[in-house]
Amino acid sequence: MNSKYQHVGLNDGHAIPQLGFGTYVPQEIPRSNVIEATKIAIDAGFRHIDTAYLYEVEEEVGQAIRSKIEEGTVKREDIFLTSKLWCTFNRPELVRPCLERSLKKLQLDYVDLYLIHFPTSLKPGEEGFPKDEHGKLIFDTVDLCDTWEAMEKCKDAGLTKSIGVSNFNRRQLERILNKTGLKYKPVCNQVECHPYLNQSKLLDFCKSKDIVLVAHSALGTQREKQWVDPNAPFLLKDPVLGAVAKKHNRSPAQIALRYQLQRGVVTLAQSFIEKEIKENIQQEDDLFPTDEHGKPILDTVDFFATWEFHLAFLLMHVFTSTCSARHGKV
Repeated sequence: MNSKYQHVGLNDGHAIPQLGFGTYVPQEIPRSNVIEATKIAIDAGFRHIDTAYLYEVEEEVGQAIRSKIEEGTVKREDIFLTSKLWCTFNRPELVRPCLERSLKKLQLDYVDLYLIHFPTSLKPGEEGFPKDEHGKLIFDTVDLCDTWEAMEKCKDAGLTKSIGVSNFNRRQLERILNKTGLKYKPVCNQVECHPYLNQSKLLDFCKSKDIVLVAHSALGTQREKQWVDPNAPFLLKDPVLGAVAKKHNRSPAQIALRYQLQRGVVTLAQSFIEKEIKENIQQEDDLFPTDEHGKPILDTVDFFATWEFHLAFLLMHVFTSTCSARHGKV
């Protein structure tokens, strides 16, 4: 498989490059680095670029894309660009304005994919994480089915070619799929997915509904201090991953990405280091190593005792419980 050109079909007739470049910026990295990193990614062969309103780098991403278009390296139709609706804009009347804000920052006429970033809503306003006087998040009550109808209207208006969701569990997906008058199914569900959190049950469910699973944090969960214990293990330093990488003369990152691609998962690789960006897209045709039963080796290792997994599970539970409570479910 030449990952530079491999695409996965979406249920609305469009196709998404299976390997993408993520543009979330850790706090310690200047946002200005996104411009150069995105240019390097496009030069290396990435044609799928993933960003979001919350990341606050859409201007930089747009500048890099437009620069490469002006140079003649790519045409706009060569780039598959994803952005996301943030939780403070989930009210249906705010969906299109949020997308239009993103397009203005990107200085582009449309995105290829627009996602509901999280299945929970926060108080509308300019603050990304509105909090009360006690420092607690201020949630909003919004029916996600109403949000979805507004997403459908954005697609009909030509502001996005495809629409999907992010960080949804099975029950939240079913709520959209079972919606009365559903016009368009979500084409994808973007979730944290890597060997420490392989999402196998959710992957099977998505496949059964013709929904593509997109893996963010494919090289390990983001290690933000407020979310992750600094002593939690690094995925790319895992001894099993390292042993497989050494055996096949690859980097641990290449093995982690190859693992996802072979499962049929659309995968986002993220790095701001030129060598790593170029390395990440080098995915060859060889099959991922399996055990005697034909199961990928990284699926057979008990990674689930790690701090990383428990944190991801806890966050998923918090978002699920909040959403369910607001719809009268437990």
